[in-house]
Amino acid sequence: MRRLWMSLLAVPVLALAVPTAASAAPSAPAARAALTARTAPAAAAAAAQALQPGMSGAAVKALQRRLAALKYYPGSIDGNFGTNTLEAVWAFEEVQGLPAHNFVTSAMQWALAHPKAPRVLVPGGGANRVEVSLSREVLVLYHNNQVQLISHVSTGGGYFYCSPGGGCGHAITPTGNFRTVVFMRGWVQVPLGEMYNPVFFIGTAFAIHGDTYVPLAPVSHGCVRIPMDIAAFFHTLVRVPGEPVYIR
Repeated sequence: MRRLWMSLLAVPVLALAVPTAASAAPSAPAARAALTARTAPAAAAAAAQALQPGMSGAAVKALQRRLAALKYYPGSIDGNFGTNTLEAVWAFEEVQGLPAHNFVTSAMQWALAHPKAPRVLVPGGGANRVEVSLSREVLVLYHNNQVQLISHVSTGGGYFYCSPGGGCGHAITPTGNFRTVVFMRGWVQVPLGEMYNPVFFIGTAFAIHGDTYVPLAPVSHGCVRIPMDIAAFFHTLVRVPGEPVYIR
């Protein structure tokens, strides 16, 4: 289960002939080319100026603080835009219904000032619970009906696979109502690979677990992958056994 775009200047010329339609206006392809020539550099410049991995400084730290205040986990509030901060950016975009990017878009900047709360999947699911949205690829942990943690996840990729130990199937994360069963510390070897700090919710087969590869696409065999930094402490935030886990 182990494994993320000059304007044309028209010079007036005296002429006896009446200009034709073709000469009076640029063709559609020419117009599109001119538009692209104007807008592409602007879009590229905007992306280059946006906060993105590898950057550091006060603006990054402010981003990290805002994400943390909204219960996303950007890692240490150190002003360095690393993998942990990027994964928190993804989670925020997923919850807000924004296209995910590897940099902070202007739409995300607006949303940070006007954030939407995660959509509650199971309103009557209990004060303490874990909700996993397969459509948005996000996990939300509630304590006393208050959001305590929001994480980007990668769930079942839907592909067909065969286990080295025997048996084949489709990589599907089961939907339904479950409860945590057992926690196993560290890297745990399973027939399909390894899991880090797995919190199982169906026997010892399906778990919420850490992985070094948690891309934007769903790629797991069926488990719920969470980033390694979150997996380091996730098990301390849930009751094992018995915490409700809802997958929709």
